[in-house]
Amino acid sequence: MGCAPMTTQIGDFFFTNTDLEREQTSALVGDLLQGCDDGELFLEYGQSEGLVFDDGRLKTAIYDTSQGFGLRAVAGETSGYAHSCELSRAAIKRAGQAIGVVKTGHGGVYSDAPVRTNTQVYGPDNPLDGPDFATKVALLQEIDAFTRAQNDKIAQVSVSLAGEWRMVEILRTDGWNVSDIRPLVRLNVSVVASDGERMGNGSYGAGGREAYTKFIEPDHWQSVAKEAVRQALVNLEAVDAPAGEMDVVLGPGWPGVMLHEAVGHGLEGDFNRKKTSAFAGLIGERVASPGVTVVDDGTMGQRRGSLSIDDEGTPTSATTLIEDGILKGFMQDRLNARLMGVNPTGNGRRQSYAHSPMPRMTNTFMLAGDKDPQEIISSVKSGLYLSSFGGGQVDITNGKFVFTCTEAYKIENGKLTAPVKGATLIGNGPDALTRVTMIGNDLELDNGIGTCGKAGQSVPVGVGQPTLRMNALTVGGTAT
Repeated sequence: MGCAPMTTQIGDFFFTNTDLEREQTSALVGDLLQGCDDGELFLEYGQSEGLVFDDGRLKTAIYDTSQGFGLRAVAGETSGYAHSCELSRAAIKRAGQAIGVVKTGHGGVYSDAPVRTNTQVYGPDNPLDGPDFATKVALLQEIDAFTRAQNDKIAQVSVSLAGEWRMVEILRTDGWNVSDIRPLVRLNVSVVASDGERMGNGSYGAGGREAYTKFIEPDHWQSVAKEAVRQALVNLEAVDAPAGEMDVVLGPGWPGVMLHEAVGHGLEGDFNRKKTSAFAGLIGERVASPGVTVVDDGTMGQRRGSLSIDDEGTPTSATTLIEDGILKGFMQDRLNARLMGVNPTGNGRRQSYAHSPMPRMTNTFMLAGDKDPQEIISSVKSGLYLSSFGGGQVDITNGKFVFTCTEAYKIENGKLTAPVKGATLIGNGPDALTRVTMIGNDLELDNGIGTCGKAGQSVPVGVGQPTLRMNALTVGGTAT
């Protein structure tokens, strides 16, 4: 997708549908945030919908609109934040009074505004302006029937379709303002297969920052349904996973969620400024095997985790976090970047106007190496091949993680053999990166399904990686 320069103002939605007036509102923000180091007024309007077709019928149909503002004042390390769903001058004044306490006795100099170097990495199309409700329901019913027809062992199917469209505008005290329009869609198919005695689960989806058009084409949704069925049938035949220390191979694409959780959060600026991350104080030092390069890139066209600007107005960027095994930097919002004496990287994100921004990932992935994926598998005499992960838990302070594998296979004498169930991967992020011994040439990004949680906020993200060999990791299994 070609990227054209983004206009700094997309319409006057917030100033034609409310009692707000642009110049007066900018002046009001300036008055309310006078004496602060930083801060902004964040305006947001959103539309969203979600449909779930489950057990042969439409189970959920939700449509929602929301609007509101968040006003933030930053003084030193302290932030004051107030929000309201009422878009009015009076409500903004009340918010300013509520957060004013953070600047008491502070004579700060307001930080420079973000640079205007961003490009628009997705179009303004509103997914909710696409097919009407009846057409969407008929589509979900068609996907359900198609999925069930793939195999007589399919016992249950759930199909979901979700879309949203958000408009945001950010105003600062110096009159600087910037706008963005953000579409987001996702299609997902979940399947349960049964042979009367055992069950196997499979799930697959796709999405991105665009309209529904591509995802509801028959070729596309049929491939999603077939992949969910394939996973369910594989897991139906799976045997109990072995346990112990062993060599593992991680497949490309979605397994990058382990990198996201086990390493990515530890590379966010706030944890490192507060020295609660296992990576704190290690800039310039080796934290991973040679060849391991990890980046966070929010500029990729139409990707789920991409943003033309972050939620503070800073253009997103391609930030190298680890290069050839050496720690190079962290993901930064404005507050932590200022306190650490570095530049913001465009990673200041918030779930909505009701939340204050913090450093968050966008699309985080490991770059490709030079090994053929089959060569990597062939190099393992005995171990596991992990092609998909489910949920996981991570302790940011030491990087310790536990991940559930949703699709995995034994590797015996360099070949994939029986699928296994019940495998969990156990370790810690900084140590795991030093156990990477082979990196594939097959970098893949996920299909646009990731959501990241942090401090009670959820935001869409992307993950990815090439095929990796990692030596001597601890695997929890169910085999006796």
